[in-house]
Amino acid sequence: MFVMYQPDNMKVPVKVWLKEESDLEKGCMEQAYHLSRLPFLHKWVSLMPDTHTGMGMPIGGVIAAEDVVIPNAVGVDIGCGMAYTETNIKVEDIRGVMTGNGSLLQAIIGDIMRNIPVGFGHHKTVMPCYTLDMAFEEMEKYEEDAELLGQLEAGYFQIGTLGGGNHFIELQEDDDGYLAVMIHSGSRHFGKSVCDYFHYKARQLNQKWFSAVPDEYRLAFLPVDTKEGAHYLNWMQLSMDFAKENREKMMLAVKAILEKWIGKYTDLTLEFSGDINCHHNYAALENHYGENVWVHRKGAVRARNGELAVIPGAMGSYSYVVMGKGNPESFCSSSHGAGRQYSRKGAMAAFTCEEVMLDLQKQGVILGKKGKADVAEESRFAYKNIEDVMDNQTDLVVPVKRLKTIGVIKG
Repeated sequence: MFVMYQPDNMKVPVKVWLKEESDLEKGCMEQAYHLSRLPFLHKWVSLMPDTHTGMGMPIGGVIAAEDVVIPNAVGVDIGCGMAYTETNIKVEDIRGVMTGNGSLLQAIIGDIMRNIPVGFGHHKTVMPCYTLDMAFEEMEKYEEDAELLGQLEAGYFQIGTLGGGNHFIELQEDDDGYLAVMIHSGSRHFGKSVCDYFHYKARQLNQKWFSAVPDEYRLAFLPVDTKEGAHYLNWMQLSMDFAKENREKMMLAVKAILEKWIGKYTDLTLEFSGDINCHHNYAALENHYGENVWVHRKGAVRARNGELAVIPGAMGSYSYVVMGKGNPESFCSSSHGAGRQYSRKGAMAAFTCEEVMLDLQKQGVILGKKGKADVAEESRFAYKNIEDVMDNQTDLVVPVKRLKTIGVIKG
């Protein structure tokens, strides 16, 4: 970890969980500098080892703000995060099993693709959603923001869907040979609409107040004691709850598919355990260094002492279940993944579809994806080496379990 601080130009230092300043990309450094000049920050800015340039605030950034929230410091996919479960089934006991739809693993991946909408896909009928049901019962919290109310109805078609980009469902094998499932997804279009709506409101208010935060920073803020700030917190929490239920619904579907196929083609008794469902894009009121502050984690997971979290690697590489060390310098946070080293456009220019497909085949990874033209966006080479990321945060987390991709579903 190194520290950047220029007292004449920065109000607070920036702590970066990388070995040296040259490891930090230029755009990310500029955004960190902008953050360090905000007048309401508590202590310092923390950048996790997977950090890279984001919208307004770097991905992998953590800040603690006094009495304000910043929609763009949470991000557009509010509540994005990870779901995980492990099984008692050895991968070697099912890898060679054949079905009428290819290998057992191929059949499972195909069934997941048929039952869980991916990419821009939604359900064609209204799906059960207890989070949205509760929102309609508490409509007084939301009714003033009329532009967002349509998202409540639309959410019934989006719950239990994966989305695209870097979202995935993976079948994995841990170092002891056991089968596990990992899901990366968030609040779908619901959370994006909330972020965009309140970022626009924050910009308008900041201009009205002659805010000291330049508009070009894209870090417009809302005091939590204003009507707009309180409304954002209500909608943010609703988005987080929706995202958590979204992952929960997909995990239930994957479990049912595993039970169906393993039960049909083997004599094995399938059991699940060790479930985790955690966010890595959100803000929460927490106490740090004796002050109650709004901790914004944008592409960072909470890692309190003894707390379990999930840190995925890139498609076809290793992922980790970790236990937090509760390091106060990172506001009890850690990386949320490997972190990009190529933009999506840059990855498409640097790697071909054929190269990515051959790499997955060599590793024995089954890819479930309807359109392969953009697969290079998610090449494992487009991301930082997860082992380097883990090496840079040994003071933040302890690895509990390492897992390798054996099958992946992408949007």
